[in-house]
Amino acid sequence: MGRLRSSLKGHKVYFDSNIFMYYIEEAENFKTLLLDVFEGLESHEFFAVTSQLTLSECLVQPITKQRNDLARLYYLALESSDCLTVSAVSLQVLISAATVRAQTNLKLPDAIHASTALTQHCTAMLTNDAGFSRVPTIELFLLSDWISPC
Repeated sequence: MGRLRSSLKGHKVYFDSNIFMYYIEEAENFKTLLLDVFEGLESHEFFAVTSQLTLSECLVQPITKQRNDLARLYYLALESSDCLTVSAVSLQVLISAATVRAQTNLKLPDAIHASTALTQHCTAMLTNDAGFSRVPTIELFLLSDWISPC
């Protein structure tokens, strides 16, 4: 078990869109790290939440490149399960996102991600976007902080 996986243990973790993109598309820099994280998720060492917005963000490149095979992988990965909740972009989330955006100056999609994490009572966020450090009430885990330099 890696250090990141161990650190996420017991948390309710919000997974940003880039986590799914790196995992599904096997981004070389993060492949080993994310394989370990998803193994921990599937072993119920922690639980994950993401937004329906994540699916929309993840589908842009597969649609652009006409990669139906890749789009299908995203559809499968982004279904709610016993270890992952895919939360709706509700009116409550959108109103909360306006407040988050006003307080942090995050762009609207990121404010929606942060608001989803807050409304779902996540204790941590896994991302590679340091901009989320402006959301003080969620412990931030940046992927780039967990990889060893080459």
